[in-house]
Amino acid sequence: MKNELGQATRRGASRYRAVSVLGRPAPHNQAISWFSKAPLDNPNMAFTRFTLRQLEAFLAVAEVLSFTVAASRLGLSAQAVSQLVAELEDFVGFRLFDRTTRKVALSAAGRDFLGPAETVLRQVRGAESAADDLRNRASGVVRIGAPLVLASMVLPASIRDYAKARPKVVVRIRDVPVESLVDSVAAGDVDLAVGPDRAVGDDVLAEPLFESAWVLWCSSSHPLARRRRTLRWSDLLEVPLVAAGRDHERSVAQMGAEAPEGIRVTPVHIVDNISTALGIAAQGLAATLAPAYVGVLAHPLGLTMRRVVDPETVRTVCLYRPRLRASSPASDGFADHLRRWMSEWTPPMPRS
Repeated sequence: MKNELGQATRRGASRYRAVSVLGRPAPHNQAISWFSKAPLDNPNMAFTRFTLRQLEAFLAVAEVLSFTVAASRLGLSAQAVSQLVAELEDFVGFRLFDRTTRKVALSAAGRDFLGPAETVLRQVRGAESAADDLRNRASGVVRIGAPLVLASMVLPASIRDYAKARPKVVVRIRDVPVESLVDSVAAGDVDLAVGPDRAVGDDVLAEPLFESAWVLWCSSSHPLARRRRTLRWSDLLEVPLVAAGRDHERSVAQMGAEAPEGIRVTPVHIVDNISTALGIAAQGLAATLAPAYVGVLAHPLGLTMRRVVDPETVRTVCLYRPRLRASSPASDGFADHLRRWMSEWTPPMPRS
């Protein structure tokens, strides 16, 4: 017995069947072409042409040239497969198979229709697979912004570890100055951002990842490097200092303001990048104040880290995410990974 769905499909098909000027069914290639452009000609027509189940039945029979064997592969009865193929034939307007009591063979039109049908089913299955990957956070593109040290020395290692479990997820790093991190997330220029704590508005969430003390970085030959104790602000009064960027300049100024009056320090030189400040310090031309985590870049340059106290300033590195804009499964997945990875990563710590 033919089910109601099949009857509805055939009723819908009869409205869209291509017809020649003489009222006879049009050739199969004309029918396919007509079906493919019908919605553009008449926007009131339903978009559905035929079902994927009908295509599956057609392709299964075409592969084995047996309704019985095809039915077994599909987990259906031979009658159900025959009905699906008949519905598809009724819909496209031409016979797909030449049948006899002993033999099933593709018709000429069926052979021509086989390739497009295989393409449709392959694309649908590809879409299903892509949807599964996206849903399971297994694929997608994630854009993450970070300032120089985190972007060059920390995030790449985290991405390398994540790629082992999620090879289809592409994580792209964008170099973003500290002062632009929050705005980049708010504007949608990046999906996530990692960097020092900044003030956020209602459209961005800031989640602490780890803390890092501000320390003095100097060359091993610098007089302060030979001291075996922590430094105080008074020790820096006569020391040339270089600050990296406006964010570091403001931070150093704030730290100086918190120090006792009369021992406040001021940078003598401002550069754009922390790498430049560390390079200057490595040559003994000046020292620089920066968070301890920049040690991943400073230690290879031979720089020495010294703790500065009374007061000591600690900076928080945060993960920034959009609050109002929906994030992708891939972005959420990498954010989860980054939280775990950062909790296990050990940034350089100042010595007492």
